[in-house]
Amino acid sequence: MIMSTGLLELSACRLFLLDMDGTLYLGDDVFDGAVDFVNLLAEKSKKYIYLTNNSSRAGDDYVNRLRNLGFPCEKENVFTSSMAAIRYLRENYAGKKVFTVCTTAFEEELKRSGITLCKDNADVVLVGFDTELTYEKLDRAVHFLRHGAAFIAANPDLVCPMPKGEVLPDCGSICALLTASTGREPFYIGKPNRSMVDIISSMHGIPNSQIACVGDRLYTDILVAKNAGAVSVLVMSGETDGRMLEASGIKPDFVFENVHELGRAIK
Repeated sequence: MIMSTGLLELSACRLFLLDMDGTLYLGDDVFDGAVDFVNLLAEKSKKYIYLTNNSSRAGDDYVNRLRNLGFPCEKENVFTSSMAAIRYLRENYAGKKVFTVCTTAFEEELKRSGITLCKDNADVVLVGFDTELTYEKLDRAVHFLRHGAAFIAANPDLVCPMPKGEVLPDCGSICALLTASTGREPFYIGKPNRSMVDIISSMHGIPNSQIACVGDRLYTDILVAKNAGAVSVLVMSGETDGRMLEASGIKPDFVFENVHELGRAIK
């Protein structure tokens, strides 16, 4: 365990924002001690929210998935980049037509929220972690972006970590292709954009300085904490290894091997 600040700062945190992939589990493999860690937060009267940049699933899907993996979870315990993107669209592009490069689950969330989806004459191109990606979607997205549509993306992650060291191309990689084809850069909604932390802070009445962001990625989980003035906690169970941490200019407040070690520190 490596720490750059004292444990008092960590113990003072009232709300923990927990990344999932690479932090609590990989694929369907739950990390040892991860469920106990979440239960410990509840025992210590600390709030927790599963905060993910993964925009391929709906919020209800995450509730069911987490429960099936053994984690305590209610609807209010989940906040995703797709939820944040919906909020951003409703506040900034109300009534505009949106073309999506995202999963059916994300599209259904958009429809339930009153977002107008379209196949032609789009005002906005919205990209997510699309595990149902087709060339037709890319072709249409390029056309709309070249003709002035706004370029919005749910999350900047280049890959989604999987078991046995494998990865899946994520939203950031899809956007890189679209940028290469159009010269347009997206506005990313999810981590490291501080808006996700600010929204949750407002919802729960807890200042950012008393919120801990826990995750395995320097450029999303840790950087969002830095951007929002929250406490940053890196776990080495996912994407980041020692060499990456040493080379990075993004330095977390705390580093633990995994959430089990984090739980021992809190306890």
